Amino acid sequence: MVAQLEPPSINLTLSLPYSVQGLVQVFTTSQRNFFTTVMAQALRIAGQGTPVLVVQFLKGGIRQGKDKPIQMGQHLDWFRCDLPRCIDTPQLDEAENEALQQLWQYTTKLVSEGKYSLVVLDELSLAINFGLIPEAEVLEFLTKRPPHVDIIFTGTEIPMSILDVADQITEIRRSHQP
Repeated sequence: MVAQLEPPSINLTLSLPYSVQGLVQVFTTSQRNFFTTVMAQALRIAGQGTPVLVVQFLKGGIRQGKDKPIQMGQHLDWFRCDLPRCIDTPQLDEAENEALQQLWQYTTKLVSEGKYSLVVLDELSLAINFGLIPEAEVLEFLTKRPPHVDIIFTGTEIPMSILDVADQITEIRRSHQP
């Protein structure tokens, strides 16, 4: 049996003699099988009391959208695009494109508020490569985010401009063929 830990009843504020800058991290691979690694990191950090936001831009099929987040524990919010299917092509109908744009705008608004310390942007790079989200907007988003926010990009084809600003790039590759 697992005991539920109660948060401290007094409001403690951590005061450091220096500011902690958020990092831009990239997790990439030619296979699409590494989200579990990133999600484990997000769950671990959220479990320690740090607010985490996970946004899956091209995953649909469950009609979730920005108005129906999955909340995993007290500190992890998980959003998917309000789509009837997963996106694997740049050809979207008007409703699909609108849903993706709404999720992107909502994500930028949430991040700018500074509530989250870690933000996972799953497959945003593919949305950029498909021409669905402008690369320049994503780069501007990175420069204007609150300074303490860590950003994790996941995807198979990360644009060079994002790799150029990344503090850490993790490439996951197969070491052998099964």
